[in-house]
Amino acid sequence: MTKISWKRAVIKVGSSLIAPNDNQCSQEYLRHIATFISESRKQGKEVVLVSSGSVAAGKGKIAFKHRPSIAEKQAMAAIGQIHMMANWSSLFDCDCAQILLTADDLHNRTRYVNIKNTLRELLKNHALPIVNENDTVAINELKVGDNDNLAAYTALVAEADTLIICSDINGLYDADPRVNPNAQLIPEITNIDASIYQLAGGAGSDMGTGGMYTKIQAAQKCVDSGIQTLIVNGRDPIVFEALAKGQSPGSLFIPNKSLVKARDNWLRHTLKVTGLIEVDQGAKLALLEKGASLLPSGITSVSGQFKSGEAVNINFENKVIAKGLVQYSASDLKAIQGLNSQKIEATLGYSFGEAVVHRDDLVLL
Repeated sequence: MTKISWKRAVIKVGSSLIAPNDNQCSQEYLRHIATFISESRKQGKEVVLVSSGSVAAGKGKIAFKHRPSIAEKQAMAAIGQIHMMANWSSLFDCDCAQILLTADDLHNRTRYVNIKNTLRELLKNHALPIVNENDTVAINELKVGDNDNLAAYTALVAEADTLIICSDINGLYDADPRVNPNAQLIPEITNIDASIYQLAGGAGSDMGTGGMYTKIQAAQKCVDSGIQTLIVNGRDPIVFEALAKGQSPGSLFIPNKSLVKARDNWLRHTLKVTGLIEVDQGAKLALLEKGASLLPSGITSVSGQFKSGEAVNINFENKVIAKGLVQYSASDLKAIQGLNSQKIEATLGYSFGEAVVHRDDLVLL
């Protein structure tokens, strides 16, 4: 098996593992997943869990005829979320935190940054974030659509180095193993192209909705951003014994660029700058030589009209030295520039944290 290592992983668990009978939660396949997560956390690794299954968990609680309507499914999800979270929580001896997302949350820059900050604080405080799509309110145009792609977006916003998709199949095969007994597992994929998608059966096949096709979509999002992605069989305890030993027991999608380079490129080239922050000598040295965050005490002037979560250039003596995502609006920064971070809340009436630009959201130029 290929050797792997990771520090922060998003682990996605599908409905077929959480509710094998498509009706209410079960722990049949979750115990060994939870044990792996707990042991990984004890080793100092960080985990974010993306869990499907809220609709299935609430299915027996809402009466419906033939096929449930959207409203009936949303009602099932509302009831099922509680049962799903209780099911997971009973398997851990740490605090579990529920995060419900829609596509609109991920596409909105301010909400995206808020999600990232929340995940950062939860991990810092050793809680286990459990993410699911907010099926109770999401309509079609606001839905991510499947939890494989939701897991990929979560890996991006959580700045994970690894995505592990737990399925009911061993990984990606060179043929459909359900109909071809000679199908071979593909242990490594270095390039996701049309031929790889073809192995998944295409978007219009039975495997195309919530099946292997969406898993490859998720893998592509991640590897393009420097995040290694694994598809493994979540029903097999031996899989998690292998993962605990740093082995890849399924299909490993290898990133085509380093995680640091991918994030630097995103910050450096993709984001449109909407403002400018001028800093003093102390802040310049802290940013360039110490890898520190930018604090309000080091700001000498602010220009432009920008909101929290937008990109700004950071200047020293009229020369751009860095670029990053700002946590405070231009008007807020003008009020707190030059102040100690401890005075932010007293000045503004609220605080988004001591950093104006966190070091994780900053690239040096």
